[in-house]
Amino acid sequence: MKRCILILLSILVLGFLSCAKEERDFTELVNVFIGTAGDGNTYPGASVPFGMVQLSPDTRTEGSHSYGGYYYPDSAILGFSHTHLNGVGEPEMRDVLFMPFIDGDKQALLSQKGVSYHHENETGEPGYYSVIFDNGLNAELTVTGRCGFHRYSFPINETPNVFIDLTHPGGAEDLYIRKVSDCKVEGMRRSHGWAYDQYVYFVAEFSLAIKEFLVSVNNEGFVLSNGDGARDLQAILRFEPGNPDLLIKVGISAVSAEGARKNLSNEIGDWNFNAIKKQAKEKWNSKLAKIEIEGGSKDQQTVFYTSMYHAFLSPDLYQDVDSLYRGIDGNIHRAADFTNYTTFSLWDTYRALHPLFTILEPEMSNEFIKSLLAKYDDGGRLPMWPLLGNYTDDMLAYHAVSVISDAYIKGINDFDTVRAFEAMKKSAEFDKSGLGLYKELGYIPFDREAESASKTLEYCYDDWCISQFAKKMGLVKDYNVYQKRGQYYKALFDTGSNFFRGKGRDRNWIEPFDPLENSVYSEGNAYQYLYAPHDMDGLLELMGGVGELSSFLDTLFTVETENDPSNSLGQYWHGNEPGHHLPYLYTYCGEAWKTQHYVNRILNELYSNSPGGLAGNEDCGQMSAWYIMSSLGFYPLAPGQDIYVTGTPLFNRARINLENGKQFIVEAKNRSDENIYIQSATLNGEKYNKSFIKHGDIVKGGKLVFEMGSKPDKYWGSDKSERPYSNNGKKIVSNPYIENGEKLFLKSTKVKLSCDTENVNIYYTLDGSSPNLYSDIYTRAIVISESTSLKMMAAGQGLLSSSELELNFVKAHYQKATEVQNLRPGIAYKYYEKFFVTSLDLAQETPVDTGIMDAFTIDYAKKENYFGYSFEGYIRIDKDDIYTFYLRSNDGSRLFINENEIIENDGNHASVEKRAKVALKAGYHKVEVNYMQCGGGKELEVSWEASEFSKQEISKAHLFIEN
Repeated sequence: MKRCILILLSILVLGFLSCAKEERDFTELVNVFIGTAGDGNTYPGASVPFGMVQLSPDTRTEGSHSYGGYYYPDSAILGFSHTHLNGVGEPEMRDVLFMPFIDGDKQALLSQKGVSYHHENETGEPGYYSVIFDNGLNAELTVTGRCGFHRYSFPINETPNVFIDLTHPGGAEDLYIRKVSDCKVEGMRRSHGWAYDQYVYFVAEFSLAIKEFLVSVNNEGFVLSNGDGARDLQAILRFEPGNPDLLIKVGISAVSAEGARKNLSNEIGDWNFNAIKKQAKEKWNSKLAKIEIEGGSKDQQTVFYTSMYHAFLSPDLYQDVDSLYRGIDGNIHRAADFTNYTTFSLWDTYRALHPLFTILEPEMSNEFIKSLLAKYDDGGRLPMWPLLGNYTDDMLAYHAVSVISDAYIKGINDFDTVRAFEAMKKSAEFDKSGLGLYKELGYIPFDREAESASKTLEYCYDDWCISQFAKKMGLVKDYNVYQKRGQYYKALFDTGSNFFRGKGRDRNWIEPFDPLENSVYSEGNAYQYLYAPHDMDGLLELMGGVGELSSFLDTLFTVETENDPSNSLGQYWHGNEPGHHLPYLYTYCGEAWKTQHYVNRILNELYSNSPGGLAGNEDCGQMSAWYIMSSLGFYPLAPGQDIYVTGTPLFNRARINLENGKQFIVEAKNRSDENIYIQSATLNGEKYNKSFIKHGDIVKGGKLVFEMGSKPDKYWGSDKSERPYSNNGKKIVSNPYIENGEKLFLKSTKVKLSCDTENVNIYYTLDGSSPNLYSDIYTRAIVISESTSLKMMAAGQGLLSSSELELNFVKAHYQKATEVQNLRPGIAYKYYEKFFVTSLDLAQETPVDTGIMDAFTIDYAKKENYFGYSFEGYIRIDKDDIYTFYLRSNDGSRLFINENEIIENDGNHASVEKRAKVALKAGYHKVEVNYMQCGGGKELEVSWEASEFSKQEISKAHLFIEN
């Protein structure tokens, strides 16, 4: 009997513990205010994982601290808008602002001063936000995937009012708001910004009848009317006094008001605010519970689970309940076998966020890839930074291929792999953004393209990702092409300085060279762009071995600079992504203990449980994903490879609850603030000395145990066989190139070829066939007198041959002049004031000013940022000749001659000059220049040269318009 009682008690205790475990509320360990001060740009409002709605307070509309809508040091709230970006460096979203107010606060809202509050009266948790204003009004917010839910409690004897601002935060193009019943309004906000053309339709239902519906159109004052087709549109809704509580349900859609209605009726059926709040919390707990940690301080646990929270905020749902979505082509599509998502900050998130999802969210990883492929189908190419049905084309490279390849290599393949590979190859074969030069020269020259070193290095990595996908698919030819391109980074490594360095079209290094300066890099410098993660073996050889790399890293982390110590260690700048891999490079040197030292410092010094607790922009989860992966004890240094590099675990125990029902446990015995160094390890009970772990070992479940100590074990993981590897095979011969010769010539051109790799042969053909080892060997200059396709490759013993290059030499045919009469001097211009993503956007807009100028100039722009010019007219050619045109600009520009685009210098970049040659007959030829300015300085210079004169700006003496 006693035995039965004991068994029964044991069952009850185990059942109790099981229930207690299931009821653990991980949301209590989330501080939604982390990152809302400093440069984090996060928002504290309500959202659900990967949701369409981010209902959050906005405190300002201007400056970089407004990008998340909310800035913790502010003391007044403008209202609650329904869409936000998670920690980015661009102004966007914050659509459809609602604000409850009492009569005494009306003027403060209309003047954008906001309503005051104090942080002690403000609370937030995943899926919920509330604030009590100084006037006593209480606002509460919660959400579903596509809807926001507001609950406002007004002070007794105050009339309930709601202010709706569709103009906020700016960039509005086309707006409307209508009262459709006593308790319902609907509207639309079409705006123009970083996401060039975006739509938010909304339907709002109120728990009280609307007494007065007042609308202000184009700032003309509030009247009893519907607002339709305005550029500035605000509304005030007044309700009967004596009803202190007002609830509002808001459905949104990018497709239509009908879509917003469907979303609302499907997701919020009644007025039970607490039920929706509970539902949101449950969704968050299901995500946060994917990793259960033990040990560490309360602050460390809070930073960890807040990082988990931030990691699951995006990508964002971008599809209505009826499967309709607005595509990247601007048209409405129906998703047949996937759910569409947007907000892929790929330049950031390919590094750690998407690799984290391959472990925690393989099914969602498939959905994300299908979404990227839908953008390829709808728009014709994979996106760089897709947002709200727009490409944006922000940042650089084509890192969608990294996300796709990394998932595929790790066994995630529930998508059309053939179509995916087609899309990946197409991304790599465009000729824009320096890719044409990259494919021809094996690098991008700094005097032809901005951010040339960064683009070269990141293109190489992405090409390697394509090669890995091709290899797994058995596509040998494609594998060889992109595997070779994956080693192009070597062309920019300066063995004299041991830095990646800018190289010109003439193959000379950029001078002067200061590794601390951002001369040819994207958001970084030469220290931070030690970047060839896919071929660390090759990089080590270039640097001269592990000693040189270790010495480089020692300097990186300790060199004295003016960097803010709150976001950096020496030249290691954790506040930006290009260097996130650097602490892990010590492991390739056999010095895993140094990686453990610096990773631990970053985890503890550059993150904190405070509003300023992020070292830089959250960047849609990348900063948090770095923390999550690193605190587990490993990091995806080269996504596309199936291994993670070991660091140091932050917690005593972490259990990863995998989607396949299995668990992977990381245990750090004796882990403490002092015991940060790995002394030994076992994997599933077997001794484990490798300083990396395979993805397959994680997802099949198991246990990784580290013994920790206070002193470095300099031998653990130090043997070459125990270090992470690249395994990219033989070295390749560098691409041959033209040393002399003109691609556009009048009678003939003498082509001299060369190759930087010594003791190799250059093989070439002139008949269009592909060269091989039996083709002609280059020995002397080739004379070309007719239009010819020259194909070449270089090969040497014991090396992989270079890439095959095709260069087209064209015998000039003069373009005829245009027959025009009644010309007068000048160039016609149109001036625009908007946020342009590309100079092509100008054609879609209405200018704010037009007129005639003497020459191409932007000196008369009325703004410093966010404007554009288009110039049209005729250029007088005095002699039949080949003319070289030069187009220098800061940000985007294009040059057309006779309606043919001859120079594309587009994008958001620093000042750079591009050139092109064209053969023109004497007379008048149409000329057009488009220019857009986004930020960070402005410059436009249009120059030319010919056989009769040297390079000079095109003067007013050669520019004409029709009378």
